[in-house]
Amino acid sequence: MGENNIQGRIQKWPTLAQLPAPAKALVTVVILTMAFAMVGALGQIIVHDIIPTFFSGQPAGRLDNSEKSEQHASKESDPASSGRGDLFSEESSQAETTEKQPLYQTEQFVWILKWTHIHFFGMNMIFIFMGAITILLNISVRARTWLVILPFIGVLVDITAMWLKGYFSTAFFWLHIPGGGLFGIAFAIVSVRAFWEMYGVRKNYAQQ
Repeated sequence: MGENNIQGRIQKWPTLAQLPAPAKALVTVVILTMAFAMVGALGQIIVHDIIPTFFSGQPAGRLDNSEKSEQHASKESDPASSGRGDLFSEESSQAETTEKQPLYQTEQFVWILKWTHIHFFGMNMIFIFMGAITILLNISVRARTWLVILPFIGVLVDITAMWLKGYFSTAFFWLHIPGGGLFGIAFAIVSVRAFWEMYGVRKNYAQQ
């Protein structure tokens, strides 16, 4: 009897179609802003990683000594030309350093650590906002739960791939594909579903 009373006092979870116009406007601009961020990240990957790796005239890791010395000199004069775009690069700061440094002081460790915390904060914030939108979708609880969790798993796989690629084998580069695929597909599903529920459904849908 008491359980029935408790259930009777529980209000139905609101859906996106039931939100007022200002709330729908907020959800819309959040999704569009995050979409622009995702497109910018994809563009950065293409320009900084994919093109230098697969379309450069010089194969990765095949520089002769003179070219290596010129490249090293250009890096010292221009920090922006660090060559990080080569996904299969076998370059190691330890190989160019005559004195062995502690791991936490090496250039490679510091760079990956900076990359990690920036991406952890940036990507996770995107999917915190998207997760809040996901729980308002009019789909099953199980589907919403997976759509909330999977992007964070994808981010973790993507970050892990960077460390494995840097310290074990460049073959771990391919982990970026399932990692990025997880959060990219989840983002697309939530975005399309959210717009459909807010603007593309029948009028009486919001009353359900």
